[in-house]
Amino acid sequence: MATVIAIADAVVTVLNAGGFAQPFTAMRLYRPQFELKDMGTLHVTVVPRGLVIQTASRGIDQHDYQIDVAVQKRLASEDAAEIDSLMALVEQIADRFRHKVLETDPEACWVKSENAPLYAPEHLEQLRQFTSVLTLTYRTHR
Repeated sequence: MATVIAIADAVVTVLNAGGFAQPFTAMRLYRPQFELKDMGTLHVTVVPRGLVIQTASRGIDQHDYQIDVAVQKRLASEDAAEIDSLMALVEQIADRFRHKVLETDPEACWVKSENAPLYAPEHLEQLRQFTSVLTLTYRTHR
């Protein structure tokens, strides 16, 4: 199995262990496309995003694997409290992975989490849907 897939699957396992303010079941997908009518429920999707390989030292390469975690939900109203709770969930997810060693791949070390932009304003405007993508980077050396 490709390392990026193993890391993405490990991320799904951590997410599905629960303990978040809102319940959800995360899924790993290659093409996370959903019908707008189905977005009334919370979707958390894990997608392998990228790989950067560079020299770490003579004979050893550094592999940085990027994994996207998308949090999406169609809003019941334009109430800021609903958006606030989803923003808090994204932050909880980021906190869960900070400095976390993945049990299924202990060689992969967390390097950083990025959440920019914090949400997709065009989805709020056009679809009344909250969409936020958190990118996790894990590093291995080979």
